[in-house]
Amino acid sequence: MSLHSATTSLSSLISPDIAAHPPQNAAPLKLGVMASGSGSNFEAIAQAIADQKLNAQVNVLLYNNPGAKAAARADRWGIPAILLNHREFASREALDGAIVETLQQHEVEWVIMAGWMRIVTPILINAFPRRILNIHPSLLPSFKGNRAVEQALAAGVKITGCTVHLVVPDVDSGDIIMQAAVPVLPDDTLETLHDRIHVQEHRIFPQAIALAASQLSNE
Repeated sequence: MSLHSATTSLSSLISPDIAAHPPQNAAPLKLGVMASGSGSNFEAIAQAIADQKLNAQVNVLLYNNPGAKAAARADRWGIPAILLNHREFASREALDGAIVETLQQHEVEWVIMAGWMRIVTPILINAFPRRILNIHPSLLPSFKGNRAVEQALAAGVKITGCTVHLVVPDVDSGDIIMQAAVPVLPDDTLETLHDRIHVQEHRIFPQAIALAASQLSNE
């Protein structure tokens, strides 16, 4: 079996490729995306919106590292990018208060943590109850926290992957919305495994946003 077919078959066991299209009369979801690094998941979401695979709009991108490439990606998409440097805040709570204020100013309904490398507090979580999604590079509940891909390699697992979940005060512990599996190959390095996990992250994140919104509206 080829690498492509192995990855496809494994991921489909965990996460069927559901349609991300909501009803035609539904109002677009108003997203606020938070990123700390390259912003590849942010761009995957923006592309899914442009391709009409996700009925949403990104109202703002927030980033916390001055050199984050996510800001340049947002500029190319014509999306406002706002720096909230965590180093300039006295506490996590102070940072999250500024995040909430900025998101509310941009009329955000759903908060999308697309590579946001900061632990968030109840100040943010309570402002958007059941409307904050995070993507994590493992099949939760395995390998929570930092360096999840390194943890998977060190454990010698044969399958890992990625998970989109609701954000709760306990790190990487919220309800799972969607997962995709990725095989761990004998010659994998941290970089090669990361790269294949990213492919699946980009595939499922837009779908998971649509699914989470649908689930909440049906509750």
